[in-house]
Amino acid sequence: MGKATVRMRSSVENLDAGDYKIDSLSEGQSVELPRWVAEELLSLNLVEMSEEPFETEIFRALSKEKMMGPLQLSVLPEDFYLRMRRRVEYLAKASAEGRVSKGDYEKFRGVCYDLVGMRLSKLLSLSSSLTKVSDMGDRLTPEEKSFFTTARTFSEEWKSALLGVGT
Repeated sequence: MGKATVRMRSSVENLDAGDYKIDSLSEGQSVELPRWVAEELLSLNLVEMSEEPFETEIFRALSKEKMMGPLQLSVLPEDFYLRMRRRVEYLAKASAEGRVSKGDYEKFRGVCYDLVGMRLSKLLSLSSSLTKVSDMGDRLTPEEKSFFTTARTFSEEWKSALLGVGT
């Protein structure tokens, strides 16, 4: 899924996280870990993330998407939706436990819905045009490629049913 750089808030030794083992890390040490391990350690308050928060990334992605034309998509990292989903789940849990305000969680969730809705609308429009997945280059995430291909097939079948001819 990717890596994350963290700074240790505490020293840890002989920590097992699934198949991942941490022998020894010292307080103040910066280390690159699998993102899921970093997020688990973050939830235990053992580390601080050394990278920009995902909230910043999604706000930037939404702003970029709004600036693009109605049939243009900005580039998102391949693992964007996976990280978004994990962050929504983390904030939901943190909100329920009182570690994050419900307002912050709802704001983040709203931005996620706005971005997904905007991209979904563009993908639906593009799927009913002559645009092909290959024309999209690296602008689609794996999830969007799958959606686009399915939507395009439905769009072509619907046009054919309505018009009585191939598209």
